[in-house]
Order: sequence, then C-alpha cells, then structure tokens
Amino acid sequence: MYDVKQESGFMGKLCGIWSACTKPLQPKVPQISENTKTKPLSYPFSRDKLHLTSCTKAKYSMGITTLIANHVYDSAFPLHDGDYDHNKGEMNERMLLHKEWARYGAFYKYQPIDLIRKYFGEKIGLYFAWLGLYTWLLIPASLVGIIVFLYGCMTVEADIPSKEMCNEEESFTMCPLCDKSCDYWNLSTACGMARASHLFDNPATVFFSIFMALWATLFLEHWKRLQMRLSYFWDLTGLEEEEKKEKLTWRDRIPAYMVNFAAILFMIALTFSAVFGVIIYRITVAAALAVSANEGTRTNVRATVTATAVVINLVVILMLDEIYGSVAKWLTEIEIPKTEKTFEERLILKAFLLKFVNSYASIFYVAFFKGRFVGRPGSYAYIFHNYRVEELKKLFRKLKDERTEPGEQNLTSSREPQQWDRDYALEPFTGLTPEYMEMIIQFGFVTLFVASFPLAPLFALLNNIIEVRLDAKKFVAELRRPDAVRARDIGIWYNILSGIGKFSVIINAFVISVTSDFIPRLVYQYMYSQNGTMHGFINHTLSYFNVSHLKHGTQPGNSQFAQNVVFCRYKDYREPPWSPNPYDFSKQYWTVLAVRLAFVILFQNLVMFLSAVVDWLIPDIPKDISEQIKKEKSMIVNVFLKEEHKKLQLIENFLMHDKQRGKTENRGRRSRAASFCQFNRSQRGSFTSFSSHHTDV
Repeated sequence: MYDVKQESGFMGKLCGIWSACTKPLQPKVPQISENTKTKPLSYPFSRDKLHLTSCTKAKYSMGITTLIANHVYDSAFPLHDGDYDHNKGEMNERMLLHKEWARYGAFYKYQPIDLIRKYFGEKIGLYFAWLGLYTWLLIPASLVGIIVFLYGCMTVEADIPSKEMCNEEESFTMCPLCDKSCDYWNLSTACGMARASHLFDNPATVFFSIFMALWATLFLEHWKRLQMRLSYFWDLTGLEEEEKKEKLTWRDRIPAYMVNFAAILFMIALTFSAVFGVIIYRITVAAALAVSANEGTRTNVRATVTATAVVINLVVILMLDEIYGSVAKWLTEIEIPKTEKTFEERLILKAFLLKFVNSYASIFYVAFFKGRFVGRPGSYAYIFHNYRVEELKKLFRKLKDERTEPGEQNLTSSREPQQWDRDYALEPFTGLTPEYMEMIIQFGFVTLFVASFPLAPLFALLNNIIEVRLDAKKFVAELRRPDAVRARDIGIWYNILSGIGKFSVIINAFVISVTSDFIPRLVYQYMYSQNGTMHGFINHTLSYFNVSHLKHGTQPGNSQFAQNVVFCRYKDYREPPWSPNPYDFSKQYWTVLAVRLAFVILFQNLVMFLSAVVDWLIPDIPKDISEQIKKEKSMIVNVFLKEEHKKLQLIENFLMHDKQRGKTENRGRRSRAASFCQFNRSQRGSFTSFSSHHTDV
C-alpha cells in the first residue's frame, strides 16, 4: 500500500466544491476501496493465456467449448448474484445496480462505474464509462446547437432573400416541375420552405461546424485521459495481452482477401442499388398518382410518396443490416485470423464499413446528388425515356421447455427454480459490438451532417439519457451475466471514432459549400451586389428560360396562369436565351464554383490545424496519473531489486554452506583414507599375531 497524491491548493478546493455540488448526483453505492487516499501496489501475473486463443482450426479443441459444441451442455455462464428486485430480499450487488443505475428514475445520477466493473468486468465497465462521457459532453454541444437554431429564428424576419422570395407582388414565375401535368408556379408559394431553411442554413452554422469538429477532438482527448485514469485505478496499466499465434503465409490468405474485397464491393453496390430502387419507386408512384382522378390524391402526391418512400427505405436498411452482419462474420472467418483480438477487430471493421454505407447512403444522395444532375428546362435528364430524375435482429430463442425431456420437465416443476434456471431463461450475451455500433453510427450523424441540422446533438443527448438506462437494465435484468474480461481500452472503436471525426471535417466543408446558400450569398454580396447588401440575391440566382423552347408534349396541359408566360425562371447560373451562348453555364457559375472549392480547402485545413493544436495542448495522460505511474514503476522496480537481492543472498549463503560442507567432507575423506591404510598394514601383521593387535576404523 502507498499514498496516492491528493489535489492541494486552489485545485484541491475547487475539486472539493465540485464534489459537494454534485453529491446529490452520486449513486448511493459503497466504495470499492475503503480508503481512497491509498492504493495497493500490484503487478499482473503473466502467463500464456490459452483461453484467448481462437484460431479457427482450434476453436473447439479443448474445455467447455468442446462440450457445448458436442451438445453435452447447452451453455456455460457465470450466475447473477440473485434477484434484481431491490424491494425484496437481502441487498446484493445486482439489486444495488438495479436500484442506483438500471432504472429510468436514476437518469440524473452518475453511473457507478467501479461497481459496474466489479460486477461485469473491465471491458463492459469501459463501455459504460465511454457512453457516459459521450452523453455528458453532448450537453455543451446541444447548448451551442440550440443557440445557433435560436439565432436562425431571431434573424429570419431580417433575412432579405427570404423576404424577396415571400413577396407576392414581385413574385417570379417558375418553370414547371414536371412534364404536362405540372403548371407554372409562383416562387412566393415556397415562402414557408425558405423561412424554415433559414433556421438551419445561416452564417452561424459555419461556426457551429468548426465548433463540432473541435468538440469531436476534445471528446477523444478527454476519453483518452479518462481511459488512462481508469486503467490506473483498475490496475490495467501493466496488462499485456499474450495470445498464441498460428503462422500462415500470404499465399494462404490471398484467396480469402480477394473474396472479402469482391464481397464488400458487391454489398456496397447492393446498398446503392437499394437507394436507386427507392428513387425509382418515388418516380413511378408520383407519376401514377399525378394522373389520378381523385383531386385529394393529386394534391397530396408529394407527401404520400415521401412518407411511403421513407418507410420502405427504413425497412430496407434494417434488412440489409441483418444480412451484412452475417456476411461480415463469414468473411472474417475465412480469413483465418491469428488471434481472437484480430478476429474481433476485423469483424468490427467490416461490419462498421457496411453499416456506415447502409445508414448514410440515402443521406449522401440527398446532400450531394439529389437535384444536381436533372438538367434544365428544355433539356432534362430522363429515366426510362419517360420519367424525369427529380420526380424522384433479434431472433427469438426456443423456450427451455421445448428443448427438455418430459421427465426433466416434471423434475424441474416439482422444485423451486434455482438461480441457474432463472439465468438460463435470460438472453445470452452476444458481445458489445451492437452497443458500440449503435452509438458510433449516432456519433456519425452528430458530427458528419451537423451543418445541416444544428439540433442533432440535442436529439442525440435526449436519446442517450434513455439509452444509458436502457442498456443498464438490459445487462442487469435481461441478459445472462457475461464473463468478466480484462481490457485496457475500447480497442478498434477508438480508431473508428477518430476516423469519423476527421471525415466529418471534409463532409461538413462540402455540406456548407455545396448544399447551402452560404457561398452564393457571400459571392453575391461582395462581388455582384450594387450596394453591398443582399437585395436582388434571389433574382441573381434564377436563370431565364424561353417557354417556346420546351420540347413538344412537355408543356403544361391546362395552365391556370392568367397571363401568357413567355419566360419562366429556374434556379441555376446559366446564360439567358437571348445571349450568344444560350443556356450555357454563366461566369457567375464558375466564380461560385471556384469560391466553393477554395472554401473547402480553407475550411478543412483550418479545422485540421485547430484540432491538431487542441490535441497537442491536451496531454493524453493526466499529470497526476503520470506521476503516480512513475512512482509505482519505481516502487515495483525496488521491490524486484529487493527480491533479487534476497535471492542472491540465498544463493551466496547456499554456496558458502556447500563450500564449507565440501571442506568438511574432504577432511573426513582424508581421515578415512588414512585409517584404511592403517587397517591394511595391521592386517598384514596380524597373520602372525592377530589376537595381540586391534585397530579401530
């Protein structure tokens, strides 16, 4: 045991005040260590960990796994401490966890991480520590997002482009949105959409994108520090994983790698095909409903198509998730990974890649592709020669009674259910991958597209407040108690988080540059506006089209416009029909495009630089923990040196004792040799007079 350094001075007082303020939020659980000012000095015992060996060929070669595979046993799992209902019986750790952690009524309390680690093991303890930190750090992100949203609400009335769009007296006549059945329309009818889009598309969203990129870096740095602190207090700093490895040549692995590469490409293509299928559905259903005889059906075409397409897209995503999970496992198995850790990391990487594409494919389509390749009036892009582009896991386990024999049923029904009976009826623990995956995908939604929806962190926070207690209840009350596994960190999930954080910088740069009006507004205000204001911006972004240039058969069938329309407007930067090069991209188009690309480069490098500065300023290991680890290592070295010194002294004493014993034995041998010589001489003399002479030997 040795003393742990305590905070002193101003920081000590600050920590004391913070502890007093947060005391109501602390769970009422006993301290794992009775004296928090001291820490036992320990060092992990090192040996070959045969139970971690999971080479595919030897998966069922020994132990309980062999017996389960041969159906000698149905399952093997550690038992829970007892019932989790804390209102009856003597209090145990499971009851305590349910009372102070796994209830929605305890949502405002800190998690008892030490007790979670003690009951479930370090690996699960680290997951809930990570989830808790992520949820807490969503609070400042949510507050900033709310401020950005409120800024949009307060400035919507002063937004000049929105006012111009909503001005019915000077409204622009827009070109039809579809062929034949669609009429010309006034831009003022999109007033509500323009005002709503300003709530999320305003100058403050650029600041918020930079803030969220730095927030992601701060979150990862804070987690590294917390993880190091937990590793220190949980005696994991000296933990080294030693796993047996099987040597395979690259020729053994090439076929599996080729199959993996081809299968992943096929599944990614399948995902995009599903997105394309939903687009085709929107096109065909919209076309069918637009010619319906029912007036109500024609009026609600857009709402009907959008709602049904969203449901279909959700069902497709859920189905593909289940398929991709099984395929990812099979692809990892045929690679024949060397160790269990390698197997888990490769499986996670494949599953994440496929789930990432599956979850975000439709969003990427909406953000960067929808409406950008539809052509222009008079030269639209068509699908099937007729349709315009823009018209566009849990498995139930068998019941125990169905698997048991009648005699066994009668035997079990005649006695009170034991703990192993109750635990066997619970769901088996299948690992933390689904839990991490769910939160990682959410982290992607929070960081990748935050420029489009500043309230994303708020909704993630509200979800996670429930998610923490939902996961806690599942582990305490609904799952079999998992094997306790030691782990120093969260493994490959940290690398995935880091990759998403860096990727989010690029995506947000393109979202601001390509999908929002931030760059066109900036270019207009400083390059084309006559008075440096946004007056005239809407007119500047709309191009002219001569309606006589519409293809035959695509004109509106029954136009309701009172006046004859000669020119209609559409959103694009193109030359007017009276110019020498009608409908070609205008000079403004290339100017805006150049500024967009410049913004992407500037934004990306600026945020990456600031993230690197934050990473450099914040040390990965807290200073107090670093000092304690150095002190602990020094003490361990001293212990080892003392032990070695004791061993050396024992060896020296043994050698000295052996040397002295050798000298004594040599003197004894010389004495016995001399006596033997005397005996021989006396024997030769005794032939004549044996009875007259006697020698003792």
